[in-house]
Amino acid sequence: MNPASAFARIDPRQTARKLLQTELDSLPADEREVIERFIARRSVSRNIVRELDRSRGLGERVADRVAAVGGSWPFIIGFLVLLFAWMGYNTFVLAREAFDPYPYILLNLVLSCLAAIQAPIIMMSQNRQAAADRLGAQHDYEVNVKSELEIMQVHEKLNALRERDWAVLVELQNRQIQMLQRLLERQAGVGDGGSASNPERQDRESP
Repeated sequence: MNPASAFARIDPRQTARKLLQTELDSLPADEREVIERFIARRSVSRNIVRELDRSRGLGERVADRVAAVGGSWPFIIGFLVLLFAWMGYNTFVLAREAFDPYPYILLNLVLSCLAAIQAPIIMMSQNRQAAADRLGAQHDYEVNVKSELEIMQVHEKLNALRERDWAVLVELQNRQIQMLQRLLERQAGVGDGGSASNPERQDRESP
C-alpha cells in the first residue's frame, strides 16, 4: 500500500483525538509531525550524532578537538612535564642567565593567556554538546510518542478482534440453544404421540 494514499484516507485530527485524547491543533509541531509520520508509516528514528557531525563547521571541530585533548590525562601529564622543565631549565641550567627567573613571570603570562583562550573554546564545545543532548532528548521523545501510538493501535486491534470473536461465539451459542430447543420440542412431540397410542393398543389386545 502506498503511504501517501494511506495518509490521504486517515484523518490526522481523528487519530490525535482517538489515540491521544486531544485536538491536533493543540499539539506542538513535533508531535503533529510524529502523528503524520505514524499515519504515513514512516520512521522517525535517525542518527543524531551523524547529522551533528555533518553540520559541524571548522570552528566547532577545533573546539571539540581542543576540549577532547584538554580534558585528557596525556595533556595533563605533558603539561606538568612542560611546567617542571621550564622551571628547572630556568632555575638550574641557565641560573643567572635565565630568560624567566623566579617567580616565573613569563610562565604566568603564558599560562594566563592559555587559560583565557582555552576556557571559551571549551565552553563552545560544551554548549554544542548541550545542544546535541537536547536534540537527542527531543528525538527520543518523538520515538517514544510514535511507539506509544503503535502500542495503542495494537491494543485497539486486539480489542476489535476480541469483540468480533466474542460476537461469533455468542452467535454460535444462540444457534446451539435453538437447536437444543428444537430437539426438545421433537422429543416432547414424540412422547405425547406414544402415550396417546398406548390405550388404543391395550383395548385391541383385551378380550
